[in-house]
Amino acid sequence: MRLSALTAALAVGIIAPLAPQTAFAAQAAPDSGSATTWYESQKPQWKQCGGTAPARFQCATIQVPLDYQRPEGPKTGVEISRLRTSVPGKRHGVLLFNPGGPGAEGLSVPLDMAAKLPASVLDKYDLIGFDPRGLGRSSPLNCGFTQEEDQFFDSPYKPETAQRDIATARSMAQKCEAKEGDRIPHITTRNTVRDMDVIRAVLGEKKISYLGISYGTYLGAVYTQMFPHRADRFVLDSAVDPKRVWRGMIQVRAEEAGSAFARWSKWTATRDARYDLGATPAEVRDTFWKLVRKADRAPITLRGESWDGDRIRGDLAFGFYYVKTGAEKVEDLRRASLGLPVGPPPAPAPYTPPPGGTETTWSVICGDDETAWPRNPAQYRKDSIRDKARYPIYGDFTSNIKPCAFWGKSAEPVTVVDNTVPALILQNEWDAQTPQITGIGMHKALKGSRLVSVKGGEGHGIYHGAPGQCAVKAGNDYLATGALPRRNVTCAATDDQNSLAEENTGSRTRAGLPTWSTGQPG
Repeated sequence: MRLSALTAALAVGIIAPLAPQTAFAAQAAPDSGSATTWYESQKPQWKQCGGTAPARFQCATIQVPLDYQRPEGPKTGVEISRLRTSVPGKRHGVLLFNPGGPGAEGLSVPLDMAAKLPASVLDKYDLIGFDPRGLGRSSPLNCGFTQEEDQFFDSPYKPETAQRDIATARSMAQKCEAKEGDRIPHITTRNTVRDMDVIRAVLGEKKISYLGISYGTYLGAVYTQMFPHRADRFVLDSAVDPKRVWRGMIQVRAEEAGSAFARWSKWTATRDARYDLGATPAEVRDTFWKLVRKADRAPITLRGESWDGDRIRGDLAFGFYYVKTGAEKVEDLRRASLGLPVGPPPAPAPYTPPPGGTETTWSVICGDDETAWPRNPAQYRKDSIRDKARYPIYGDFTSNIKPCAFWGKSAEPVTVVDNTVPALILQNEWDAQTPQITGIGMHKALKGSRLVSVKGGEGHGIYHGAPGQCAVKAGNDYLATGALPRRNVTCAATDDQNSLAEENTGSRTRAGLPTWSTGQPG
């Protein structure tokens, strides 16, 4: 899915590129009842990560069971990283990170977060990153996808392309079964969480603290469910709703896009002198839909690229969450449609998925809960037509067919998250990837949590957006002290913070496939 701006930036040059680990180690773990103990008693062989990273930034490979139900069976490697920042006498433990995904690398995150976290947090923790199983340096999957398949996700439903979409979805599932069928069933959220607990054990810690963003919030929530007594201070930033994984988390984006469109229409109408898109919200909305219909009749050429109505709808479904960006994009498209000059293009945001990134995305989305995905392609057609009528901006995109229609069975049931483990949830009001309603859903599932809502806050991934945001301070205070707010908190974003969040994450929200990682759709 779309990888985060953070992950894309960190993937280049900070850590020296290494040959990815092969599928999994042929050697099996000890064939005895002590297999689990063997994994937990490993001693990481730390080494400098290389590249331009500082010498004190270290990496190591640990072994975990490919299948935790058969710990004596094949192993698979997970690459972990460490940046020691704690101060003797102040040290509280380790702080583990996940930047999102599924399909996002996390090895370099400690370096990024070390520059963002205050001394009150850094003095207490050693910072730990890892590439989740199946991607990056952690035994990456390889299904042999074509470029088209690697980018297959945001597809509007059209009768004339429906059979091609079905064929692409089927081809992707068949390729993964043929090339990675032994491993695919074990690349799941539950197994990544088990890997996180092995990381805890090999680091010699009784508990871990954690900062997870987007999909990382679901990893954190499942950890609190599976290992409640080992969860220390957990911060969940831009949260997934555990009850919606995973088709529901895709479809909720269409459900919530209408609210963002309404807000954008009001904002833009008050700036008619600047954008010339309409003096009332109704006029602004009418301008947009006229533009979509015009592009459906004859695609608009903007800066050398062709925009039909579907591309406009799909792009603006995310652009509307950043009101200024949405207004500028619609203004440019309207001017281009009239043959008027437009300004220079925004800075490009190139992105190349990490090894195994797309495969891991689908393994998790399809494999965590097979029951969420209809098996009959006709059901996707029916749902897409229905949801385009309900949610005309993006409904057919989110309900169109995915490879999950042809995926294998889940190795185990989906996790029901329902506990009282303390956690702090941070949520922007206007988040295109994990909308506010999904943060509320996470709070309901984690009954011991507190929710910090940023009223008017734009962007996905609070920690990777605007460092000055009130929610960041709440997260830092919790990590430093362990004290949750007495009640849920609502604070307000400023225009400057929203602009910075947009600069850091917003321009990259549609760089590729959708995901629950920062700067995209997890």
